[in-house]
Amino acid sequence: MYRTKQLLTGSNLFDIINTILLSLLLVFTLYPFLNVIALSLNDATDSMKGGIYLLPRQFTLFNYQDLIRDSHIWHAGMISLLRTVIAVVSGVFLTAMVAYTISRKDYVLRSFITMAYVFTMYIDGGLIPTYFLIRDVGLVNNFAVYVLPGIVTAFNLLVIRTYIHSLPESLNESAKIDGAGDFRIFVQIIFPLCMPVLATIALFIAVSQWNAWFDTFLYASNNPNLSTLQYELMKILQSANQQVTGTMEQALQDASAGQTEHAVTPGSIRATMTVVSSLPIILVYPFLQRYFVKGLTLGGVKG
Repeated sequence: MYRTKQLLTGSNLFDIINTILLSLLLVFTLYPFLNVIALSLNDATDSMKGGIYLLPRQFTLFNYQDLIRDSHIWHAGMISLLRTVIAVVSGVFLTAMVAYTISRKDYVLRSFITMAYVFTMYIDGGLIPTYFLIRDVGLVNNFAVYVLPGIVTAFNLLVIRTYIHSLPESLNESAKIDGAGDFRIFVQIIFPLCMPVLATIALFIAVSQWNAWFDTFLYASNNPNLSTLQYELMKILQSANQQVTGTMEQALQDASAGQTEHAVTPGSIRATMTVVSSLPIILVYPFLQRYFVKGLTLGGVKG
């Protein structure tokens, strides 16, 4: 009895409660995604009957085959992939370069530039002025609108700058004694040493770019060639809510007539597109996870 009381006190009790709460959080977080996967792998007409939870009742891949046959989805997916790759590469490199510049104590404008970036974290121009600015610089219906406006953000800049501050100052001094210039010091010494925090920032940018759809709606909705995968998903989600009643009636009529083979519904397409659009980030995350915790911890305290 005494030993039981000892086990349930202090840190042990905290660990037990923490484990229970995290387990519940895991269930609540994971279940919706597993349910969407099950719906995407289940026959569309059968899914309308309900009762699909973790496993498909009538397994089929036709929902994915129907989605793959749509060439417009492929094109939107390529635009999303292209904007993500370009934004990650250019954003990480330029943000690191600016962070290294304002981290140097001998740079005269370091305080001014830092305050200017911090100012943007609290004061925003607003939606309409921002749209007019984007329009006036010629970025409407231009692919560059996906990359240029947010290529160096204040949050990412401060995280990387803080990480660079943790590096020994003697690295710069010894490199300068050996005759290295500022750009060479940044590329060959600072940049490789910042890999953990750069991987973290790369993941932030990749998730943000891959999931973005509002900028497509604002600046490129009139150009189908610049439509992104998430924007197409948003349109399908909207149309699914409007068409679901009629589609269910048609599907039930087909079921009565024995014509349910390879039927699709807005709900099945919606579940399939959700899985397809989430899959790239899920596949990339394990490769960056080993850098993620270290980079977030060392760069998370902004100064």
